[in-house]
Amino acid sequence: MCIYNIVYAVCQAGAGVLPETLCAWICGRSFCRKSTNLWDVRAEQAERKYRAKIGAGESPGVLIYGMGGRSMLEILKAVLFGIVQGITEWLPISSTGHMILLDEFVSLDVSPEFMEAFLVVIQFGSILAVVLLFWKKIFPFDFHKKPFIKKDIFTLWFKIAAACIPAVLIGMPFDDFFEAHFYNYVCVAVALIVFGILFLLVENRNKRAVPKVTELSQVTYQMAFIIGIWQLIAAVFPGTSRSGATIIGALLLGVSRTVAAEFTFFLAIPVMFGASLLKLMKSGLAFSGAEWMILAVGMAVAFVVSVVVIQFLMGYIKKHDFRIFGWYRIALGILVLAYFMLFA
Repeated sequence: MCIYNIVYAVCQAGAGVLPETLCAWICGRSFCRKSTNLWDVRAEQAERKYRAKIGAGESPGVLIYGMGGRSMLEILKAVLFGIVQGITEWLPISSTGHMILLDEFVSLDVSPEFMEAFLVVIQFGSILAVVLLFWKKIFPFDFHKKPFIKKDIFTLWFKIAAACIPAVLIGMPFDDFFEAHFYNYVCVAVALIVFGILFLLVENRNKRAVPKVTELSQVTYQMAFIIGIWQLIAAVFPGTSRSGATIIGALLLGVSRTVAAEFTFFLAIPVMFGASLLKLMKSGLAFSGAEWMILAVGMAVAFVVSVVVIQFLMGYIKKHDFRIFGWYRIALGILVLAYFMLFA
């Protein structure tokens, strides 16, 4: 017996005891909008019965959304998207790739324009987690000391700006082209596999190597620009992982894992903020109240989960390398290809 039938049975058992509004809420449709099983038939019957009880003059949207039925369901989906975003944004396994794949199985009941913006703007919650955790390392002022300007942090931001140049010159102008041609399951799967193999090769190469760069201040402008080129690759091919690509680029330049991860986190701040702002501007902000709520919930959950994941990753890489993420990427890429070849 599926979960839908169990919930329906509970509702039926409470007939005459549970309020009609609660029964209608329980039997609200679209746990998955693609579903065509018995659940849909029973949900349709429950909704018709509820409408008949209080008058057929009102639209289903007013009745259901007013009680929180479908809206609550979409909020729960947004929570799931936020969890996946928070986990995959900072682990080098591709947040965009996972979000695209999640959307194939758990679709939000929203407009296509909103969904396109949602998959990008939800990352803003992850950015705020970096700002919270690394505030002292990224804020260039200390008003309790003289001089109150931290020159080393200002220098770090100039290096981050240098790393953003490839994304600004190529990534932003051609964003729509890349999205139209590369945002599909084949590209996601191939990128997962290719960069998974790269992680294994780079970590095997660095097994006995001593990092040349062990402090953020040792990252040069040239290194920053090269890392920015690796980031551009991730912007073009979903499934690459922005953090994964920049970490690989940094490791190849002799940067330690800890410094590579921190530079990746800081580089995400202007890049992801810019991408979120650009996507919102392109959307025209023409979202419904329910869609704004879904976006807010997704970002809030992504923020909380990101705080936990970042702390975990920084502790993990002090004792381990990135090979486990390489194997995960390869396995997931193969599964994605197999699934869509067999069932798509």
